[in-house]
Amino acid sequence: MIISRSLYKNLIIISLSLDFFFFGCLPTPFVPSHWRMEQGVAYLLLICMITRQHQNQTIPETPHLYFLTHTRTLFQGSGRGLHLKLFLFLSLFLFVKFLISMAGIGVFSEILDGDVYKYYAEGEWKRSSSGKSVAIVNPTTRKTQYKVQACTQEEVNMVMETAQSAQKLWAKTPLWRRAELLHKAAAILKEHKAPIAECLVKEIAKPAKDSVTEVVRSGDLVSYCAEEGVRILGEGKFLVSDSFPGNERTKYCLTSKIPIGVVLAIPPFNYPVNLAVSKIAPALIAGNSIVLKPPTQGSVAALHMVHCFHLAGFPKGLISCVTGRGSEIGDFLTMHPGVNCISFTGGDTGIAISKKAGMVPLQMELGGKDACIVLEDADLDLVATNVIKGGFSYSGQRCTAVKVILVMESVADALVEKVKARVAKLTVGPPEEDCDITPVVSESSSNYIEGLVKDAKQKGATLCQEYRREGNLIWPLLLDNVRPDMRIAWEEPFGPILPVIRISSVEEGIHHCNASNFGLQGCVFTRDINKAMLISDAMETGTVQINSAPARGPDHFPFQGIKDSGIGSQGITNSINMMTKVKTTIINLPTPSYTMG
Repeated sequence: MIISRSLYKNLIIISLSLDFFFFGCLPTPFVPSHWRMEQGVAYLLLICMITRQHQNQTIPETPHLYFLTHTRTLFQGSGRGLHLKLFLFLSLFLFVKFLISMAGIGVFSEILDGDVYKYYAEGEWKRSSSGKSVAIVNPTTRKTQYKVQACTQEEVNMVMETAQSAQKLWAKTPLWRRAELLHKAAAILKEHKAPIAECLVKEIAKPAKDSVTEVVRSGDLVSYCAEEGVRILGEGKFLVSDSFPGNERTKYCLTSKIPIGVVLAIPPFNYPVNLAVSKIAPALIAGNSIVLKPPTQGSVAALHMVHCFHLAGFPKGLISCVTGRGSEIGDFLTMHPGVNCISFTGGDTGIAISKKAGMVPLQMELGGKDACIVLEDADLDLVATNVIKGGFSYSGQRCTAVKVILVMESVADALVEKVKARVAKLTVGPPEEDCDITPVVSESSSNYIEGLVKDAKQKGATLCQEYRREGNLIWPLLLDNVRPDMRIAWEEPFGPILPVIRISSVEEGIHHCNASNFGLQGCVFTRDINKAMLISDAMETGTVQINSAPARGPDHFPFQGIKDSGIGSQGITNSINMMTKVKTTIINLPTPSYTMG
């Protein structure tokens, strides 16, 4: 192959421009998978091989090492010159960046045993005695991406025993010290956002940018929780007996909040880091120990997050993370006598847990069928924008996603056209490319969503776009003219499909909303704040958003569902309070005592 000197020069300039942009400028999670460092260095070497001294050589398995050992040859022969020196300089720059990125991975090297991630107990990363593992399938490739330990019931017993012992010591740790360690964990978490975000991309197909946002948001939550905990738990109450009729002031009552004990935290797949720390941080600042059972899809991201707490220096046994099959250790965990509190986010499994938990306090969020009621005077552009954000972000796999639009007939056509125009602009593809719509979490989820679409189509719903599916990737779909006899009118799809039900009155919309067995969130769009407040009061949901899509957060806001959507309330303050008990000490005086001033 004969290439002119000028063409060779141009090839180098073009390749350097591309490689410098992709590797030197973009943060690691945003670099497309086909531009990863190893492939990139190999690509640079391919250009080197065009010259005579390299054209007969092949690229080894570790091209960056090959590149370093042959740097001298780049200055020899017909190719020497300024362009080769620039080539060498920038290539070395890229290799240094590669080493830096690998340093972040090295921090987490101890949590991996071969190709299986360890579980965390007694302050150590361990292999399960079962010798078995659980495969985690990449939703995009539909191939096994990771493996985690399949923990046994005996190992759960051990974890609970050490958690109980560690909690007794942790309860004696000063509040400021607890907060200090939480701040440290938050900083480490945010420092290592890139490798954790990459796990989210591969495990749950969350877009790269959103994955980084989840990790950063989680660090912010932990820090806020540390500060809020110091304020809440640093105060008590003082009561006097003569405030109640018939009593003299002979009793002083002192109340304070004390730890509840061992908290079992079970987060969902869609936010395995954020919804884990939303349980872990309140538990720890309140003086509790924590046992985390992450979801299968999301386990590896959660294990990386737990390692950040490990690096922060929390006492051994205080934090544990057990992985495995729910069929083997799920009920054993939730019914374990060592558990003093359960915080669960997920689906129908939570209802089963609530029936088995007995006297254990529960904090649960179990999904929703969040309705969006659109009145005739609504700003339809605002509605359409929020419907897209609320209904299709993370492919609709959010408990607070818009799940059904209840729009007044007189404005329905206009709204549907505006939403259709915005749906057409959504990008569809792999999470590595930061697409708006990415694959849903599993094949079973995809099949379930497809079943809802087929049922609606068969019963006469209008498909505003062609239904399209490739593997777990489902293109966004708006379903118009949906009726109450269709499954999609009531069931939670957890995917990028959104039904539109046309209503003739506000009362009809409220009735449909309240007829659901769910009651997590809802929203209403109108320019009339009086109507908005009346509708909000009438909607049987834990939260109503006015002129905005449903959302969880900011994380210090209360977050709760009613009916089958949950038990108790979340949010940083509510979670801290829920994970404590009230302790009362009463001082009895021999005679009434009054302060005279």
